[in-house]
Amino acid sequence: MRSTQNRAASKFRTMHESGCFVLPNPWDIGTAIYLEQLGFKALATTSAGFAFSRGKPDGGVPRDEMLSHIREIVEATTLPVNADFLGGYADEPEDVAANVRLCLATGVAGLSIEDNTGRADTPLYEKKLAVERIRIARAAIDDSKSGVVLTGRCEAWLLRDPNPLHTALERLTAYAEAGADCLYAAGVSNPDEISQIVKSVAPKPVNILVSGFNHQLSVSQLAELGARRISVGSGLALAAWGAFLHAAQEIKTNGIFKGLANNAASAELNELFEEKR
Repeated sequence: MRSTQNRAASKFRTMHESGCFVLPNPWDIGTAIYLEQLGFKALATTSAGFAFSRGKPDGGVPRDEMLSHIREIVEATTLPVNADFLGGYADEPEDVAANVRLCLATGVAGLSIEDNTGRADTPLYEKKLAVERIRIARAAIDDSKSGVVLTGRCEAWLLRDPNPLHTALERLTAYAEAGADCLYAAGVSNPDEISQIVKSVAPKPVNILVSGFNHQLSVSQLAELGARRISVGSGLALAAWGAFLHAAQEIKTNGIFKGLANNAASAELNELFEEKR
């Protein structure tokens, strides 16, 4: 009999085979419940969104705390969940594989591994090492027989690489060859560059990140460019933070409460969460 994880992973994999879907990113149980109720077909965690909710910077959440959070989101929804697993919480491939196995144990349907070292002096892992990290993550997933979808993520744009398109094309094609099921170009916003990325890794699917920096893009436009998956990363969390910061600062600075005018209705939230008890 197939496990719940096998079924979720199979469903998630099928979603990447045609069309284009949005993969929104909740940062706690409540936001996960609401996004499922709204009708989305899969969810993804956000390392930054969760970190901010814990009073920590992106990348500042320890591995075990992140694993607990990922499991919490998986258990809060019936939808497939993709884990934003940063760089696998390790540098060396064997350690990445061990951590991937821990992530698989949370019940995720997918997980992403990025090439961001977290170090200012060498922001991207050397290509050969980055590829090997994807290769060994693939092997760990295959050994588990879970069918979990592996996403290889290139951070060239977000890390201000001097030639991000060249770097991304080179790395994403290599990640695809190393076994990544989906390729993630984090930070790209130029339509021509998106199209080039899609063509370079075809027929494998591409994930495009949409947030404040490229909010002018639309689902229909990205679908026309060939993107299969659209995630918003920390975008929804930052939208919530934006409203909170504005309202709080307005109260403190001006002594007015206009920022509360568009508050969510507590009755609506009570009803939503009462249904999930």
